[in-house]
Amino acid sequence: MKTFKFKDINEYLGTRQLGVATREKLLLMLHESDERIVLDFEGVSVVSNSFADECFAKLLFEMSFDEIKRRTTFVALNDFARQNIAIAFRRRLNAMRQQVTCHPQEVGS
Repeated sequence: MKTFKFKDINEYLGTRQLGVATREKLLLMLHESDERIVLDFEGVSVVSNSFADECFAKLLFEMSFDEIKRRTTFVALNDFARQNIAIAFRRRLNAMRQQVTCHPQEVGS
């Protein structure tokens, strides 16, 4: 297993821009290996909704939720960070489902 240490990014993970840059680094790790990646939040105090959406929920544009769960494991999350990440995934999944329901002809185009 490989480890992605978020404290090496920052103790406060708060902006969309930081989320985008972090997602790109995470995607590189995911594409370089089939190993499971440990997402280590030790030393991280804050994960904002914006960061969670950009870094984690937008991974859904690259891979399925099941694949994300299979390829990653989250460790050392505080309750606030865990909640924000869960909310970001839930909102993004709901938005994607609504888009498919509203525009079924565009799926697979």
